[in-house]
Amino acid sequence: MPEGPELHLASLFVNRMCGGVVFTGPVQKSEVSKNPEVSFSCPAYTIIATSRGKEVRLTLTPQKSDSAQGRCRRGKKGQVNQVQTMDIVFRFGMSGFFRFTTEAELPKHSHLRFYTNEKPCRVLSFVDTRRFGSWQPNGTWQLNRGPCIMFEYLSYRENVLSHLSDRAFDRPICEVLLNQKYFNGIGNYLRAEILFRLNIPPFVKARTVLEGLQTHLSDEDRKSVVKVEVTDTEVKEEVTNTEVKEEVTDREISDRAAVKEDESETPDLLRLCHTVPLEVIKLGGKGYDPEKMDYTDFKSWLQCYCVEGMKSVRDHNGRTMWFKGDPGPMAPKDAKTKMIVKKEDDHDYKGGKKVKKARSESPMKPKYIKETEVPQRRAGRRK
Repeated sequence: MPEGPELHLASLFVNRMCGGVVFTGPVQKSEVSKNPEVSFSCPAYTIIATSRGKEVRLTLTPQKSDSAQGRCRRGKKGQVNQVQTMDIVFRFGMSGFFRFTTEAELPKHSHLRFYTNEKPCRVLSFVDTRRFGSWQPNGTWQLNRGPCIMFEYLSYRENVLSHLSDRAFDRPICEVLLNQKYFNGIGNYLRAEILFRLNIPPFVKARTVLEGLQTHLSDEDRKSVVKVEVTDTEVKEEVTNTEVKEEVTDREISDRAAVKEDESETPDLLRLCHTVPLEVIKLGGKGYDPEKMDYTDFKSWLQCYCVEGMKSVRDHNGRTMWFKGDPGPMAPKDAKTKMIVKKEDDHDYKGGKKVKKARSESPMKPKYIKETEVPQRRAGRRK
C-alpha cells in the first residue's frame, strides 16, 4: 500500500515527466470508476504535483496565452467561463500510482487521464488496479489529516505532543501510528520499521511511549531546522525555470532533517517517524516503483516488515503488525502469532543451475481392496 514516501515520489515523477509539457482538451474518466467527473477542459494547460502526507495534489493551470484571451471551457457543456486553475487531490488507496505513456500504451486500469498537446499524443494516467483510490476536483488537503511527517516536522511534532490527552492515545502505539490525524504519512511498513528500530513492543499504550518526549525544541535545535514548506508560487517557478529532480539527493535529505542527531543519542519515536520515511525517498526509483516492479533495493532496506525471523499478528483493526519479541500487554486476546521461516525450495538465487531433485526409490504402498463376501447358495431347497 502506498505510504507517505511513495506519494512524494509520485509527485516527483509527475513533475519530472510533465515539466514543460502542454496538455489539452478535457480530463477523461474511465467508465468503471465511481469517482467524480473532472469538469475541466482547456486548449492548453500545464500540470504540477505537490504531496502532503498521504495525499497528492495536481494543479491544472491554463497557459498565459489562453489567459490573455480570457476564454476556456470549464463546467457544464457549452458554458464558457474565465480561465481558472483547478486543483485535484488524490488519495492512492491500496494500489494507486501515476504513469506517463503513449496513447497506444494506455494502462488497463487507467481511471483518470490527461492528454498532451502533441503528436503522437501522450497520456498522464492515474492507475488503480483495486480501485480503492480516489480524487476530488477543486479539492483541498483533508482537514482531519495532521501535518506531514516528512516536510512539516515541527508542526507535526507539536500537534502530537499537545494532544496526548486525546482518547486516541489510549490505544496501542502500533494502531495510533496509523491515525492520520496525528501521523499523516505513516502506513503499515513504516510503523513496523520504526518500532523495531527503537525496540518498542507494538501493543503498549501510546501515551506511555510519548508522554516523556519534549514538546518544544530548544533554540539550538530550532536553528538546525530547515523550512521545507513550499508555497504554490515557489513550486511553479521551480518547475518552470529548472528541471525537477525525481530523486532527492543526499544533501537535500540531510537539510530536511528537522534535528541534527548525535551518534550517541537515541532518536525518539517522533523523530524516527520523520527520518525513516526520508530514507525511503532517498532510495528514489530504486525503492517502491510500481511501474518497473523492481523492489530489490526496497526489500534490502527493510529490517522488520515481512522479514525472515520476524513475527506478525493482527491488530484490533485487522491490520497485520510485524514485530520482534514480546508484542506487549495490549495485544488482542487469542491472537495467533505467525513467524516467517526460510523455506527450502528449488530456487538458486546465486545464479547457478537448478538441480532437479531425484525421486526417492521408496516402494509404493500396496493398494488394499476391500473384499466383499458373496453369499453362497445352500444345498437343496427349503421345504
